[in-house]
Amino acid sequence: MGIFDQIKALFGRSAPVTVPQPAATPAAAEAAEERRQQPRVDARIGTQVLIIDDSKTVLAVLRKFLRSAGYETIECLDAESGLVALREKRPDLVFLDIMLPGMNGFAALRAIRRDAATRDTPVIMMSGNEQAMEQFFGTRIGADDFMKKPFSRHEVFFRIGRLLDDEGVPRRAAPRPLPTAASGTPAQALSSA
Repeated sequence: MGIFDQIKALFGRSAPVTVPQPAATPAAAEAAEERRQQPRVDARIGTQVLIIDDSKTVLAVLRKFLRSAGYETIECLDAESGLVALREKRPDLVFLDIMLPGMNGFAALRAIRRDAATRDTPVIMMSGNEQAMEQFFGTRIGADDFMKKPFSRHEVFFRIGRLLDDEGVPRRAAPRPLPTAASGTPAQALSSA
């Protein structure tokens, strides 16, 4: 049914319009129900999260997700201002985009890990490119997790939950062993992890 038919229906010139809704796939419906059954583990109220991303849309979405669960957010549009905010505000967790203007996310992550004041801050790297090499390189230089864009609310809290200790404080993930020559390519090493 076209837009004009819907407008006509609104003004009473034709029969009521029924807009067909896409049917949920059984697997998606089951997965959603399973997620609802599991209790979400949140960080303690007031946990500060630094979001470094040049997309105002990504900043707004993460801000909405995180603030609705009691997190405080600090937002930066580039790595340079993000590093300043990290040193000054000392957030508990960082979401860091890989593709940024000026300094990229990998260079920012190296700077975070080299600085004694920030090296223990957990970092979740984000990218719209899901290639295994980005994930491999990010974890090799110190990322605690990797999140592909676009992401869901569930994905955000799943990634955070993996980094929480018993008191709900984000902590660095346990160091991951580097792949050896016997484990094949970095992509194969990641897929087996």
